[in-house]
Amino acid sequence: MIRPAALIACLLAACASPATTQEERRPSHCIAIAEAGGFVHKASFAAPLEPFSVRINYVDHSMFLIETEGGLRAVTDFSGFIGATRAPDVVTMNRAHISHWTPTPDPEIDHVLPGWSDRVGEPVDHHLDLGEMLVRSVSTDIRSRAGAGVEENGNSIFVFEVAGLCIGHLGHLHHEPDATQYAALGRLDVVMAPVDGGLTLELPVMIRVLQRLRSSVILPMHWFGPSSLDAFLNGMEDDFDIERRDASFLEISLNTLPRRPTVIVLRPSFLTDPQ
Repeated sequence: MIRPAALIACLLAACASPATTQEERRPSHCIAIAEAGGFVHKASFAAPLEPFSVRINYVDHSMFLIETEGGLRAVTDFSGFIGATRAPDVVTMNRAHISHWTPTPDPEIDHVLPGWSDRVGEPVDHHLDLGEMLVRSVSTDIRSRAGAGVEENGNSIFVFEVAGLCIGHLGHLHHEPDATQYAALGRLDVVMAPVDGGLTLELPVMIRVLQRLRSSVILPMHWFGPSSLDAFLNGMEDDFDIERRDASFLEISLNTLPRRPTVIVLRPSFLTDPQ
């Protein structure tokens, strides 16, 4: 059995060699190396974590809060409110719709990362190294507000590298990534995917994206009721295991990734600090 510490050391060592698909890409440990096992499912939000593990809390719509062993908190597609708890350390936002960003983030948030550039059409290039967690972005295009055109680099896919895991949030994705964007993403062990079937990607295209990524864990988000969620699950069940949970979170590490790619349905819930 390869211990997590040794595994992470190997991953970090791999970052020392230059990338072969894009010379200017900065180091990333997103490599498909993992020992199979079972999910850790022990305690809820804000409880201590096992070494080399993370907790992913599904908050609402497209918002997830990622907790690290050392207490860092990162929120995806932050719309302004996650519940009765302290401000997160870092938030990412996308602006396709107001439900994915806020113009007035809490000033106590140390790092606010918009998925767009102030210079329209230019890619944003976040690469925030917090020591325990690296947050980086891959720009994607969005449909214009009028729906008749395309705004280049208007949104981002964010990747959170922590505990040897690569966790990707596809945001409000409007097109299939091209070869360069797939290469920039690298291996995603866990991916949060919008599965509404129209406001983002049509279901056949989203399913093709997830088949291409072949992540160990897929967390559906951005669904608007049982029918849209079930349509997505029906399209995925031939190639992925399906697991529905009566919980809003999961704890996971490199050693507890499933043997077969698995869609895990979490129940969204706003957060409250334990008493």
